[in-house]
Amino acid sequence: MLGGVQSATVAKFNKLSVRTVGDMLYFFPHRHNDFAHMKSVADLEIGKDQTVVVSVWEASEARLRSGRKATEAVVGDETGNLRVIWYNQPYLAQRLRPNTRVVLSGRIVVDYKGRRVFEAPEYEVVDQETDNLIHTGRLVPVYPLTAGLSARTARRLVKAAVDRYAPALPDFLPDAIREREALLPLPEAVRQAHYPDSMEGNDRARRRLAFDELFLMQIAVMGRKQQWQQEKGNPLPVNQDMLDAFLRALPFPLTNAQRRVLGDVLADMSRERPMSRLLQGDVGSGKTVVALAALLTALANGFQGALMAPTEVLAEQHFLTVRRLLGSSPRTEERDKLFVTYLDPWPRPIAVGLLTSASTKKQKQELGERVAAGAVQLLVGTHALIQEDVAFERLGLAVVDEQHRFGVEQRSALRQKGYNPHLLAMTATPIPRTLALTLYGDLDLSVIDEMPPGRKPVRTRAIGPDKREAAYRFIREQVSQGRQAFTICPLIEESEAIEAKAAVKEFQRLSVDVFPDLRLGLLHGRMSGKDKDDVMRRFREGELNILVSTAVVEVGIDVPNATVMLIEGADRFGLAQLHQFRGRVGRGEHASYCVLVSDSPSEEARERLAVMETTHDGFKLAEEDLRLRGPGEFFGTRQSGLPDLRMARLSDLPLLEMARKEAQRVFDADPRLTLAEHRLLKVEMARRMPGGAAEVS
Repeated sequence: MLGGVQSATVAKFNKLSVRTVGDMLYFFPHRHNDFAHMKSVADLEIGKDQTVVVSVWEASEARLRSGRKATEAVVGDETGNLRVIWYNQPYLAQRLRPNTRVVLSGRIVVDYKGRRVFEAPEYEVVDQETDNLIHTGRLVPVYPLTAGLSARTARRLVKAAVDRYAPALPDFLPDAIREREALLPLPEAVRQAHYPDSMEGNDRARRRLAFDELFLMQIAVMGRKQQWQQEKGNPLPVNQDMLDAFLRALPFPLTNAQRRVLGDVLADMSRERPMSRLLQGDVGSGKTVVALAALLTALANGFQGALMAPTEVLAEQHFLTVRRLLGSSPRTEERDKLFVTYLDPWPRPIAVGLLTSASTKKQKQELGERVAAGAVQLLVGTHALIQEDVAFERLGLAVVDEQHRFGVEQRSALRQKGYNPHLLAMTATPIPRTLALTLYGDLDLSVIDEMPPGRKPVRTRAIGPDKREAAYRFIREQVSQGRQAFTICPLIEESEAIEAKAAVKEFQRLSVDVFPDLRLGLLHGRMSGKDKDDVMRRFREGELNILVSTAVVEVGIDVPNATVMLIEGADRFGLAQLHQFRGRVGRGEHASYCVLVSDSPSEEARERLAVMETTHDGFKLAEEDLRLRGPGEFFGTRQSGLPDLRMARLSDLPLLEMARKEAQRVFDADPRLTLAEHRLLKVEMARRMPGGAAEVS
């Protein structure tokens, strides 16, 4: 325990998920301010972070022209004097007595009279020694804060915890690994992560602590994979007659990549061990066709199939795609959210239903009864599929699309609907292989790395606000030729915090001021399911010229006649997400275009958008996104069922590879972590990983 900490301060730390001394040791700073280099007053430069040791000549409370109270001081050393100001801290005038020696760290500015002023610097009162500085004169940590918790209080308490408790931290990493990979001991790494002796020391600390996170994560997913590999399932051998009939009925031949991946999937399904496979493929590469072939294999064996998507829009699109690919038989019967068809020469009917939260109570009840009785062979839907009142008679294959939107628990819930059904997870998010093996290492991996022939690249251009009118003229020209367009906005409603165009307001502006003679539709996540279905139907059927939408169209919209994708606030999206938006056009025979509009992008954002103009390969874009801005929320670990990463960067592929290699070595030798040298490692797994103890028990 740390003594002398007030209960109000404890409550503030609790808001930051710091409840124990152990939490505080792992409460790492965002960054460090480099206040390590001491200068004289005469050598201080304007606009740079610097540190100086000075004497206070005088300090007094002041009231600024704005009415705010402040402390003004005159300080100096043997080279000169300097004015200092601290805003909203009038009490410092009493604390900083004449002749007090202080260390100041911060930036020099020029005031309205042209004088140099040290503005709101960090300060620390010192005697003769400056070796034990916390707030100045060193690499100073910058911690996350909450209302009422000051930076100085956070630094002081964390420093006390690190000094007292870090030396006693047990190092769970086996000595052999630490020596082989030249990693710091854990107590030293924690100390250097908070209060480093140098930037090199901080880098070495980050490397050790990041390795720990990735290493533990790898062991967890290896344990998860071993767990499902030991389960027994239902072998579903290929029915070649049905598969051939389906492939013959397709309006296009499979690519070589689709055939290779389909072979992987069908081979998995024919085994007693339930399949757990991740199918990765770029936008438009044909993942749904592979999934449908696998689902038909389950049906041919007398089992049911389920296809779960993260949004109503995508679920509806999958339902329509399945109907288009299967519903060509003259004996096809259609009802609301249900159709029954035949795939000659397969003699039995195939009933396909759609279940989402937008389905009416009556629809849910009727469809649920049919599914439970086995009268619906394939059920397409959203999270509604994993509700308690949905019961399958005999689920053989569960397909999860855009699986990064679902957590491990949701995938597991869908599998619980049957006796260890096979699982096929799909994603159009191009994730580098090493990263995929880290986030989804419990799944085998297949990649469709080939696009269907004839698919034209979408011409992409990034523009500023001065070219927006030209973009509108281009959209009007495309509409006059019978084409359609998307306009994407980052938000549904205005927000003062984010200067982005809101879809609702933009829809009104475009309808009245820009395209008053055209037919516009609005789509966003807060609309009812019925309204979403209606606007998408009208856009698909050509009743609407332009669809104004939020990111809800990122996946699942397939309108071959749409040829323009205009994205407002493009600098606010990652490259992978922009690539997903771009994939909504270019799906038909006509040349297609993507226009990226940014009002005031940063230099880094301009660099990212320039990459979009020249690169159409989703995997290359994902690598570039990781390099330029790190994993962000998109590649975050929340949806994978793994812990948040505090020190590791998923863009650091060499460290990922190293952690995976060492984790594999440990797991191969001692999967349950029962050896003496792995005792502390097993304890750490239980402490840090969700279900960590269970993974290796």
